[in-house]
This record gives sequence, structure tokens and C-alpha cells, in this order.
Amino acid sequence: MRTGGGAGAGTGGEDEQFRSFVRQQWGPLLRTAYLLTGDRGNAEDLVQSALEKTHRRWGRIRRQDAPEVYVRRVMVNTATSWWRRRRPVEVPLLASDTMPVADAYAQVEQRQQLVAALRQLPPRTQAILVLRYFEDLSEADTARVLGCSVGAVKSQASRGLARLRIQFEKTTPHPPARLRKEPA
Repeated sequence: MRTGGGAGAGTGGEDEQFRSFVRQQWGPLLRTAYLLTGDRGNAEDLVQSALEKTHRRWGRIRRQDAPEVYVRRVMVNTATSWWRRRRPVEVPLLASDTMPVADAYAQVEQRQQLVAALRQLPPRTQAILVLRYFEDLSEADTARVLGCSVGAVKSQASRGLARLRIQFEKTTPHPPARLRKEPA
């Protein structure tokens, strides 16, 4: 940093006091600047910019007996100014960003309706539907867990899904995709 002559330069003694101040405070100021900017290079630039502004007024600041406070205030104000100027530019949305998103409340409501409808089924049918479609077990694994035949799992799952479809047709205009009958 150049501390020689110029509009705001002080006497030789003031310049030496300023150099001493910079040597003593560089580490703590850099730490503060890093916390303000989050980047080492930007932090160094911030400290240098703040010290340059401070040097212009060094004669008045050092008499106030709190140059550290002044420099930190300059750093905060400068960092804020940089942040405002470097705000991100708006980026246009991609076509994929504008795709409609399912209503989260409707999904929760459907889930609650599904659980309520499931609880109205016989316990064995509930168990088969839960193991097959919620736990994603195969028909054979479901039969093994329940101690019944694969045919019993298939028939009870089919009857249980049919009853759930009827329940959802009564309560909602569009049943969840998992319960819709596939076209044949």
C-alpha cells in the first residue's frame, strides 16, 4: 500500500504511525474482512480499500484514539456497498423450471384419505396391501411373511385395491395414480 504524498497524506511521522497501525492490525482486520466476505481474496481487497480510505483521514482519526473502530466501520460499509453492487443478475427460467408442481396440501389430504380407507379394510387385506404396495415386497415374499399362498395374496390384493378405488371415487374426483385402473 502506498502511503506517500497526495491530497490526504500526512507528515512523515503520521505516515510512520499509520504503517505501524497497519502492521499491528492487519491480521485482525483480515479476519474480520474474511467473515464479512467469505473469500480470502475479497477480504484482502476489502482491508486494503478500508485502509486506503482511513489513510486519507488518518490525522483526524488517530486523534480520536479509536482508529480500529473507524477502520472496521469503513470495512462494514464498503462490504455492504460491494454486496449491493454485486447482487446476482436475474436468470431467466428454463422451460423445465415452469412445469406445474403437485399441490402439497392435496397430496397430504390424499394420503390421509388413503390411510383412513385402508383402515376400513379387513386386517388381512390391509396387511397384504401394506406389504405389497407400501413395503414393495413381491407376491411370494408377502405370502411367505403372512403364511399364505401366492394366490391368496393376489386375490386379496385385487379385492382390496377395488375397495380402495370405490372409497376414493366417493371422496375425490381424481383418485391417486397408484389406485387408477389401467386401461386394458
